[in-house]
Amino acid sequence: MQYIFETPLVIGYGRLGKELVAQTRWNYISRDKNNFDFRKIETYSHLLTGYNTIINCIANTNTYSDDKKGHIEINFNAVCDLVNFCNLTNKKLIHISTDQVYAGSEKPASETDVPVIARTWYAYSKLLADDYIETYCNKYLIFRTSFKPFPFKYPFAITSQIGNFDYINRIALLMIKLINKNATGIYNVGHNKPWTIYDMALETNPNVVKSDKMLHQNMPTSVIMDVNKMERFLNEN
Repeated sequence: MQYIFETPLVIGYGRLGKELVAQTRWNYISRDKNNFDFRKIETYSHLLTGYNTIINCIANTNTYSDDKKGHIEINFNAVCDLVNFCNLTNKKLIHISTDQVYAGSEKPASETDVPVIARTWYAYSKLLADDYIETYCNKYLIFRTSFKPFPFKYPFAITSQIGNFDYINRIALLMIKLINKNATGIYNVGHNKPWTIYDMALETNPNVVKSDKMLHQNMPTSVIMDVNKMERFLNEN
């Protein structure tokens, strides 16, 4: 008889994967540790055996790269294969999306709005994956979010973008609470009120230097999300 873990399995051990594991001690697999190619599900599907819930933390996050193929392969094609596998094996897929899908939308953008994305292959590929999951995945949970390192480690912070981004430890904790309460569907996950990265940075780095520069010509000035759905769900019961 096959043993089934009651806890999720985390795929990927980057910034978010490490934080989720640190806060929960959930099991994880990673490309470095397990030597698989995320673009080829046959190289890692056997590692998912025994888990009813899979958390995908792997993505091409080179936000302003012009590498269309690289974004589509990792952020869309590979996710489609994972969705199909989860359907065949009756698993729930938890997927990490991004606030960037709302970059061109009216603010604050809610989960039921039709997103208008920024001019990046990153945002486009992530939105395509969201659409595929929402349309075809039998059991899923999508987090649209943005997280920064804790504490803020950079010497300067910008005021030229406003959104609901937050420190990685707080974003991960919100995700864990939603997962443990068996949330399904799409949730915007972030700080309860919009702020700039400079405002956020001041919490942990009082000497950070303010900058009003744009990091890239395609950087959206606003990625504000409506997080009321998340707050209502977490405050129930």
